[in-house]
Amino acid sequence: MVNLTKSYLDKQTTRSQISVWRVVLVSIALLLAISAGIFCFHWIQISDPYIQHVLSLKGDPVQGHAIFQINCAGCHGLEADGKVGPSLHHVSQRKSEWSLIRQVVSGKTPPMPKFQPSPREMADLLSYLEEL
Repeated sequence: MVNLTKSYLDKQTTRSQISVWRVVLVSIALLLAISAGIFCFHWIQISDPYIQHVLSLKGDPVQGHAIFQINCAGCHGLEADGKVGPSLHHVSQRKSEWSLIRQVVSGKTPPMPKFQPSPREMADLLSYLEEL
């Protein structure tokens, strides 16, 4: 009877150890998948020639303000404080330059239209947004 109890406990311990290892291995696999996704996402960001060009330029916030007034103020307000679109004050603290560029050029957030400024205009607009 003692041997049966010991054998049963050994099997239970082994099952618990296997369960722990499964959790560890699944966690490692998940972390590797997330890391690979982040790497690919970052690689796509830095490989986009338009974004590379924009980020290589030093923007002029005065010109960026003029571009904003013509193209963005109708929805975001004259002072970028929100109207139909959200307030853009401190937006550069909430979003990366890359995501701001993608937001402007993609038009994937209705009702925001797709807008394709030249790299110079986009650099100027980013410079203006960073000052808000």
